Amino acid sequence: MNQKPVPVAFHPSAVVKLNGLKPCAEVPLLLRYANNPILSRENWPYPINSVFNAGAVRLADGDTLLLCRVEDRRGISHLCAARSANGVDGWRIDTEPTFPSSPREYPEEIWGIEDPRITYVPELEKYAVAYTSFARGGPGVSLALTRDFRSFERYGVIMPPEDKDAALLPRRINGYWAMIHRPVTTLGAHMWISFSPDLGHWGSHKVILEARRGGWWDANKIGLCSPPIETSKGWLTIYHGVRQTASGSIYRLGLALFDLERPDVCLQRGESWMFGPEAPYERSGDVSDVVFPCGQTIDADGDTINLYYGAADSCIALATGSIRALLAWLEANPSSGDGVAR
Repeated sequence: MNQKPVPVAFHPSAVVKLNGLKPCAEVPLLLRYANNPILSRENWPYPINSVFNAGAVRLADGDTLLLCRVEDRRGISHLCAARSANGVDGWRIDTEPTFPSSPREYPEEIWGIEDPRITYVPELEKYAVAYTSFARGGPGVSLALTRDFRSFERYGVIMPPEDKDAALLPRRINGYWAMIHRPVTTLGAHMWISFSPDLGHWGSHKVILEARRGGWWDANKIGLCSPPIETSKGWLTIYHGVRQTASGSIYRLGLALFDLERPDVCLQRGESWMFGPEAPYERSGDVSDVVFPCGQTIDADGDTINLYYGAADSCIALATGSIRALLAWLEANPSSGDGVAR
């Protein structure tokens, strides 16, 4: 059957095991697959520059599908599907772009399409693919629906530039669809939520998580990573934070939890980052020091998470963890400040 949000039972005993542990180095919440990276340009059936930042879903037949961002040798990105029976190896990659840009019909895609997030929507019996469309005005958020990842129903751009890092929640909230995204405004580069009656018209925009300031690991720019996970405690959300250093940017991952029926309300936010670039394929590449997940699958136990992430904008890697452990770590490591001077 299609992968659907899994309510996850929360065990207080997990907090006891993790209580008091702070930096991510002390708690390996996500374990890298030993044979990472799992996909790179050498695997591709046609010439490309790089492959990274893939949306992920487990299909009805049990296969894992990655909808990968593929950058061609012009520097323009498209999306291409790779399927695997075990989600680790034996990938069957489409021999041509699965979802190329269509600049004649959709001029906002003239410079390509990037970074898809996939949400299965039971009400529609379709997959919603939120992706970044890129043109002269900058990056915007576009949306498409599909049943089979062969044909796509495009909605076009739904959040104008500059906006990206978007994912649709899998069910309506108080009768409205909800989408998390990351516009860049005069307020900064923060995470927002917006609501829609029909997936095409969006409003009620609200900031839900602010980038901190100063020397924090998530200062000045944050954004959603993979789609939020519905648990009994709330929407568990993995987000990226960008720290500017003298030698460039470092992209790391943190956690936040939002209310199930009020996803605009942040219940918890982690103090520190919990996963960052350490392996050689994460530290060196087209864009060094980047881990950037756009998708995950959840095993039948409702707890094991398989996180697929772009590494250094050059390849795709896999890390696994426990949703219960992520929730426990988040509760044991609450944020003590937002980095904003009062």
